[in-house]
Amino acid sequence: MDTHSSIIIYNVTVYSENQTLKNGYIKLTNKKITEIGEIHQYVGQPKDHVIELSPSYKVIPGAIDVHIHGVNNADAMDGTAEALKTMARTLPKEGTTSFLATTMTQSNEAVEKALRNAGAYIEEQTDQDAEVVGIHLEGPFISPKRAGAQPPTHIQDPNVSLFQEWQKAAGGHIKLVTLAPEQPNGLALTSYLKETNVVASIGHSDSTYDQVDEAIEAGASHITHLYNGMRGLHHREPGVLGAAYLRDELFVELITDGIHCRPEMVKLAYDQITSERMILITDSLRAKCLKNGTYDLGGQPVHVNDTTATLADGTLAGSILKMNDAIKNTMSFTNCSLEDIVKMTAENPAKQLNLFDTKGSLKIGKDADIVVLNENLDVEMTFCRGTLSFQKED
Repeated sequence: MDTHSSIIIYNVTVYSENQTLKNGYIKLTNKKITEIGEIHQYVGQPKDHVIELSPSYKVIPGAIDVHIHGVNNADAMDGTAEALKTMARTLPKEGTTSFLATTMTQSNEAVEKALRNAGAYIEEQTDQDAEVVGIHLEGPFISPKRAGAQPPTHIQDPNVSLFQEWQKAAGGHIKLVTLAPEQPNGLALTSYLKETNVVASIGHSDSTYDQVDEAIEAGASHITHLYNGMRGLHHREPGVLGAAYLRDELFVELITDGIHCRPEMVKLAYDQITSERMILITDSLRAKCLKNGTYDLGGQPVHVNDTTATLADGTLAGSILKMNDAIKNTMSFTNCSLEDIVKMTAENPAKQLNLFDTKGSLKIGKDADIVVLNENLDVEMTFCRGTLSFQKED
């Protein structure tokens, strides 16, 4: 293909920012979306490379996974460019075109190494892979009561000065921080994150509803993996879960593998929160795309068996969920539309990360981060900034 030619995906259903075009086309030129329209509006150019499909094929914006630790035997905590490259190269297969490299609770030295590595990688990454659009710092500023699979020995109180050191080490690329705001200095760190345009997310937290209210006042705007690692719902104490349901200020992550929360609880959350505030994540580990076996998570052995990853004591330890399976599951569990899916996988995370001017929807002028789904919602093709990054084999 001529590098100066445009790519036209033709005769497909296009889920554009403002409408769904049943007999549509989309044109990609120089990493950007340059045309969207109905097929009768298309005017061909000699160098156009036309990919003609059928209206049963659907074109949606690439997913933005704001919470993912690893895939294909690579993990953000490995602290190597090779690990992030492996993640970036693998994720287009599941329809993810952007992601936050997510750290976990470890020693300060291990966290700083991962942050320096991710910051450097972000500055040098290329266009043909999924884009690391920032870093999600998950821990160590969390509650020991809600540690989950985060190693308790490395949990510490929120610390503004330490975060400042880490943000400097990361080259300013930490975009989201999971913390327990009820811990000492939690509100101070929440306020600082808000002031510096970093998303403060309540997670691995034993906060009461009133404490979440205080955190929202201080600047919290996000909930980490709903249901997991948080104070649950009680009729006299709504907890973090109740706040996630009720507070419109909060975007809410959900792992829809049917394991981290039952399908009925996914539907309950969706009915209450709706696609206006929900964000689908994978929270996946290095074991995703690998065979059953035992793998490492933050120095702890994780046992993977078919669909589930657990620590030795049975604690859930992240997932091996693929984003395209999250999409299928969510539609099955909730009966939501593909338009709703686009909000939850692309639009909402882009808005939360302040990227909606360039990503998160199919609109002329935005990055050509495009996913083509077949009639079974399998990923057929993924384009990262206009480059074909994945094509399904026949």
